Amino acid sequence: MRVFPVYAPKLIAKHARIVIKGAIWVKDLGRLEFEKGRFLLPGKSGLPKVKSAVQELNQLLDSQTKQLS
Repeated sequence: MRVFPVYAPKLIAKHARIVIKGAIWVKDLGRLEFEKGRFLLPGKSGLPKVKSAVQELNQLLDSQTKQLS
């Protein structure tokens, strides 16, 4: 599990795209899991900050994937 001391969406998305499956920990957001290059919404966390971060990261991954194609 990689630890990110700050929320850096581009760096986090790049890590998820390269590693494909795993988990990261982001300060102020907590543990985020990803699989097949997509971030998964945490079941227990109902924090809007976490949900918006996951949506932003997935959009960033989609745009990066389209640029590579």
